[in-house]
Amino acid sequence: MYKQSVFITSIVLSTVAFTASAQEKPTNNRSPLSVSVSRVATASADVGGQGSELQRNQWMLDLKTGMPLNKQWFIGAKLGYDNLDYDWSSNRISGQSTWDKIERYRVSVSLSYRPNEQWMFMLAPKLQYAATDNASLGDSQSYGAVLSAMYRFGSGNMLGFGVGYLNDIDEVRTVPFLAVNWQITEQLKLGNPFSAGFSGPAGLELSYTMASDWDIGVGTSKRTSRFLIADVDKTAEIDEWVSFARVGWRVSDAVSVNGFVGIFYAGELELNPQNIKQDIENQGALALDFTYKF
Repeated sequence: MYKQSVFITSIVLSTVAFTASAQEKPTNNRSPLSVSVSRVATASADVGGQGSELQRNQWMLDLKTGMPLNKQWFIGAKLGYDNLDYDWSSNRISGQSTWDKIERYRVSVSLSYRPNEQWMFMLAPKLQYAATDNASLGDSQSYGAVLSAMYRFGSGNMLGFGVGYLNDIDEVRTVPFLAVNWQITEQLKLGNPFSAGFSGPAGLELSYTMASDWDIGVGTSKRTSRFLIADVDKTAEIDEWVSFARVGWRVSDAVSVNGFVGIFYAGELELNPQNIKQDIENQGALALDFTYKF
């Protein structure tokens, strides 16, 4: 199975979100700019089965905007900053020094072309830096791009397929993905989790609208996060699954809040270039996401 990094999945999120935005008709005079702030916290979990425990906290900030150039072309942009705290019970894991903090900076643009009412094609390049406080942020560059095509049926439902290319830190990968936005009934919907909560932007979520301002959802997602931990070639990668339940509240046309509860499972920590792999015990998690549209 392909490993999907946070880098690739965030491009996928931008691809699907920008596509949906490009097909929506404006309902008010609001600015196309939005900001999202998210907080994620996990329980402590054993790493490697040797008594070393890890507890993670994360803040995420995203700024997003998009606008049509004409009837066929749409452009979007996204800036992101993530601050991750790693609280270890010991200062070494598998003979390697542990780390306390990770900073991740992200920027992407998206250009989409809509030749008719059914098809939309998109190119979305992206640049990212991700490093611990023990490494140089300038040496942690990753870059890549996504090419995608989406088809809109007469019902308004959307399906898409694309390929993401990523030149990650000391690793190059190509990732195919499926994007879906399918209204099963008036209240039931299957789609990719758009919210920035701990589910990550890739995966599938089944949501149910309870009222005009409230909805709930359940879903599953695959996450992989890679970052530089020391020098120019020492990296760490955490690969894991997450299943979650979500409650969403649209406070107003401008403000929305989403709360998450879930569990990270089947986790693995890989340290390179030694290629050391350690299992991560299942972790319960909570997340809160706040979005404001200007």
